[in-house]
Amino acid sequence: MSKTLTPMIKPTRPAKPISIGHKLIGDGQAPFIIAELSGNHNQSLETALALVDEAAKAGADAIKLQTYTADTMTLNTKAKGFVIEDKNSLWCGENLYALYEKASTPYDWHTVIFERAKALGMLAFSSPFDASAVDFLERLNVPCYKVASFELTDVPLVRKVASTGKPMIMSTGMASLSEIELAVNTARSAGCEDIILLKCTSTYPAEATDTNLLTIPAIEATFGCAVGLSDHTKGIGVSVASVALGACVIEKHFVLDRSAGGVDADFSLEPQEFSLLSEECKRAFDALGQVHFGGTDNEQKSKQFRRSLYVSESITAGEMLTPNNVKVIRPGYGLAPKHYDSVMGKTAKSALSVGTPISWELID
Repeated sequence: MSKTLTPMIKPTRPAKPISIGHKLIGDGQAPFIIAELSGNHNQSLETALALVDEAAKAGADAIKLQTYTADTMTLNTKAKGFVIEDKNSLWCGENLYALYEKASTPYDWHTVIFERAKALGMLAFSSPFDASAVDFLERLNVPCYKVASFELTDVPLVRKVASTGKPMIMSTGMASLSEIELAVNTARSAGCEDIILLKCTSTYPAEATDTNLLTIPAIEATFGCAVGLSDHTKGIGVSVASVALGACVIEKHFVLDRSAGGVDADFSLEPQEFSLLSEECKRAFDALGQVHFGGTDNEQKSKQFRRSLYVSESITAGEMLTPNNVKVIRPGYGLAPKHYDSVMGKTAKSALSVGTPISWELID
């Protein structure tokens, strides 16, 4: 596996945010939150539209579909390799063709789903899984495309998507450095410069210990692309943590009710959880700020609660200041504690009552 970069890759930070529809994505922008609907509609258009409505209420910036048919994904056969045998898989025993039939979003639903999302102020786009899906989505004028992890090595598909001239989001689950490099080179050669790469772990659900979020800044530095996270873990902790490492996009699967089932329900968030995801990811972004010392403007009033030097026992004029009559206490209106040693042994210019803050003007 090659670990060197071809001349086409220029390791720099993205020069400016990427514009997708009415959203700016990248440096200086709050994380872009995508609700992945996948097949959690369970072949009900009513459920699909309810998912869109709830995603908007939960603070999603966009909803994403997957555009394919069982015939464009696989062959209608139960031959070896076409039935999932991994006992640890959510889909163990499933025939691929039947699984994709169950999980696919009918093409004639796309327009009504997209229109509902747009009416609610969200962007709407999809992952195409073959060239015909790209052509179909182009007719719907999607604002961008997502290339799934399993399709990252499908060079003809990457080239086809890039040739639309629209921004591309590409997941990198399982991908080696050289495979990511090939996908980025292919997209750029086909004319796409607005590329967002998503760190992804292609297990369902994924374990936090397999997520390796420290890869996020490495991807950004290596490929000069904006970077985000396609999160298949349970909960929101991994997504929130990724924001601190520079993730500007968070993609998370979404379901109305996990207990009702759905092909991806086990690792999808319910509406209340997704709302918390949106809120906490944006809170994490706000918390990053910049390198700053000395206290913010809002902290200035809190300085009164620092410790300082105060008269703790009445002092007569000419009396010496000692540990018996001066203490380091709150509040902070007296001399700072760093002056304690200098003050000891000085004398009071006038009588000082208990609770008087020590200042240089009061002592000789």
